[in-house]
Amino acid sequence: MEANANGPDGAVTSGNDEMTGDDGTRDDEQRPPGADDAGEGGTTPTPKKPRSFWKELPILIGIALVLALLIKTFLVQAFSIPSDSMQNTLQQGDRVLVDKLTPWFGSEPDRGEVVVFHDPDNWLAGEPTPTPNPVQKVLSWIGLMPSAEEKDLIKRVIGVGGDTVECKNSGPLLVNGHALNEPYVYPGNTPCSVDDQGGQFKVTVPKGYIWVMGDHRQNSRDSRYNQTDKHHGMVPVSDVVGRAIVKAWPINRWGTLPVPDTFDQPDLNQQSSASAALTVAPQGVAVAAVLPVVVWRRSRRDRLESKVRRKASAGSK
Repeated sequence: MEANANGPDGAVTSGNDEMTGDDGTRDDEQRPPGADDAGEGGTTPTPKKPRSFWKELPILIGIALVLALLIKTFLVQAFSIPSDSMQNTLQQGDRVLVDKLTPWFGSEPDRGEVVVFHDPDNWLAGEPTPTPNPVQKVLSWIGLMPSAEEKDLIKRVIGVGGDTVECKNSGPLLVNGHALNEPYVYPGNTPCSVDDQGGQFKVTVPKGYIWVMGDHRQNSRDSRYNQTDKHHGMVPVSDVVGRAIVKAWPINRWGTLPVPDTFDQPDLNQQSSASAALTVAPQGVAVAAVLPVVVWRRSRRDRLESKVRRKASAGSK
């Protein structure tokens, strides 16, 4: 049975009737056909056309260039090896990737690492500098090609701040009095060069500096041969661009550049026995000087306590 009711205006509505509007018209009379899907004005909105690939391409290229520039500045940069001074570890023309991120977090070069650094004090005097074309300049600026204009060098870290590095005769090379076994030295080379230009030396590396040498010992103008410059052959840590971590090109020479095992000697960081004795001696003298005073103060305190106890015992009698 259908239920009927009187509306407020006396109109009779049926349970099966459609709802009416304020003007008495039905809802289906108020909305034109297709109004449910219509936009403003009763018309169906036209879907937007997808952006043309050719219009998006410049945007994508711009984003890629910004990312490449950020990566080059803060993360990784490619460098080209210009000489034979690091043979056979690196060959002329190799491309290496240099980690530039860790120095931002306070990391400093360590012994055995292969590092790229800015020319500290005209080490590259007389070396030819190639002239890149405009395209090469742009690609190197954003990090897609190694820079040809930057005066950077690549060598192996032998000593860090506080180390004593020494070359005697033809070797072995000594760090803090401990001999290095250097399988990375170019075949046929001796670890030390017997000459008067710097091949024989004994130096102590100041804090904030490193001592570097090429793996091709008889074909590398490194710290040994720049001891007359303003840093005495040392490289300021602030001039270090980063550590070379990967040989990226050519593909058949791809590989990592790990720290050789010889630098993992457990006693390499320890001072020699003579240095250790000099360090301990002042402490021993200090103990010897203080000990009699401690004994005297203790015996004096014991005498005073004994005297107080005797007086207290006499007073109680």
